[in-house]
Amino acid sequence: MDSRLQNPFKQALLAGRTQLGLWLDMANAYCAEIAANAGYDWLLVDGEHAPNDVPTILAQLQAVAPYPGHAVVRPVSGDPALIKQLLDIGALTLLVPMVNDADQARELVRAMRYPPRGIRGVGAMVGRASRWGYIEDYDHQIEDSLCLLVQVETRQGLENLEEIARVEGVDGVFIGPADLSASLGHLGAAGHAEVQEAIASGLERVRALGKAAGILATDESFVRRYMESGANFVAVGVDTVLFTQAMAANLAIYRGAQEKRKPSGGY
Repeated sequence: MDSRLQNPFKQALLAGRTQLGLWLDMANAYCAEIAANAGYDWLLVDGEHAPNDVPTILAQLQAVAPYPGHAVVRPVSGDPALIKQLLDIGALTLLVPMVNDADQARELVRAMRYPPRGIRGVGAMVGRASRWGYIEDYDHQIEDSLCLLVQVETRQGLENLEEIARVEGVDGVFIGPADLSASLGHLGAAGHAEVQEAIASGLERVRALGKAAGILATDESFVRRYMESGANFVAVGVDTVLFTQAMAANLAIYRGAQEKRKPSGGY
């Protein structure tokens, strides 16, 4: 296989090595490169909740490419036309939201494969994926390098979890805490006991079937709890959250200093 098509993230998951990641919601290539320089194993370029489109995702893929961290792309949906575009600009790993049953998962697998095994349109020769034709035999090499991760984040998805995970071509299942908590009737309360029990059970069920299990958490205690339940690709932060916290903390230092220097009154 051409080295430019190798997917170290997928290889690490197959080997059972835990991969620590960061969510990229800034929708900015410069910020993505700063994150890549930090040394995370994977970086999620978010096209679902961040203001990203194909050109901005491309710019972030290019910014991250020189670094060891692997870029994972989350499309806004599992639309086959969008998946085709993302693969053609060079994405190797996709994380697709809101997968609720095995039929949906099978259609995503088909969207990532060329005929006769799938429905992906043939045209990567004109794009970055094949390095504009410089990667010989791209069409026949690429399937083994592509990695499909699906998000299970509803009550229905949990009920169909085993069937989803067993779909050939699904490499891993990501449990979405925020949407799952809402689906279970606990909007904004991912720490609720029922939600936590569902997450732990879901992660364990996925790993029992030999597939990678993933999740996002920004609380250290939650991260460790999920890893104990078997999560082996874990996003441990969100760039917008970290940036917001850092700015607020920095300002608080000097706001506090100003308060301390205020005169007690009079001359």
